[in-house]
Amino acid sequence: MLNAARWIVFAVAAFAMNFPVIVTLVTSLKSTRELSMNAGLLVSQPTLENYLRVLTNTDRFNIYSYLFNSTIASLIGTGLAIVLAFPAAYAIARSEAGKRTLLPVIINLRAVPLIIFAIPLYMMYQWLGLLDTQLGLGLILTIVNTPLALVIMVNAISDVPLELDEAAKVDGATSLEIMLLIIRPVVRPALVTTFIFGFITAWNEFLFGLMLTTSRAVPMTVGASFFFAASGGGVQWGTASAVMILGALPPAVLGLLMYRQISGSMTAGAVKG
Repeated sequence: MLNAARWIVFAVAAFAMNFPVIVTLVTSLKSTRELSMNAGLLVSQPTLENYLRVLTNTDRFNIYSYLFNSTIASLIGTGLAIVLAFPAAYAIARSEAGKRTLLPVIINLRAVPLIIFAIPLYMMYQWLGLLDTQLGLGLILTIVNTPLALVIMVNAISDVPLELDEAAKVDGATSLEIMLLIIRPVVRPALVTTFIFGFITAWNEFLFGLMLTTSRAVPMTVGASFFFAASGGGVQWGTASAVMILGALPPAVLGLLMYRQISGSMTAGAVKG
């Protein structure tokens, strides 16, 4: 009886939290005619015409281009953030001064609303020729991801016994060798977790994608908004819903595939046993 009650609570909570996704998915499976007559959660005649329309009619809005732009920018923004944050996290974790001053400053900087940086970033990008480029979007996503990457990796490296560093130094290893050959393999689960969270954060970024791109490097989050009136005559809810489902698939699939990796890293820490 108790187990049944738990499953009921779990089912209700899961339904409530995923209700917007369910509504979007149901809407994407309805034809325009059915949407006008049936706005509920039941689908009388499921159809894939909205998905076919999005995937085949690419003359005006090319969803493949938006997906490609988001993938490249997210990989740049995540990979570069890890490359920059990992050595910084090692230095902070092994330095009391870094934990007390540098880490809080970086975290608090990320807490500042991103819109504050809009005007200076736009002017700087215009001067550097980075507007409407995948590289430019990836670089700003690196800044967005770095604080999160730093926090995760500082916590992971702090759990690694300092004796490992000292033993390696006795054997003649340099700080770079210790960081890459000893610390990196130990904190690999944290690095994978950082990549997953960073990729999802970068993929879902909308503000800078809207502000810094116009046509060539438009990401999926911004490109999806173009489909709301893709055919004219008001909002095309079925088409818009199909685009949103397709746009949400990459980070959702990544999160599901790597769920055990994330949960293991977050609960067990970087060092086992």
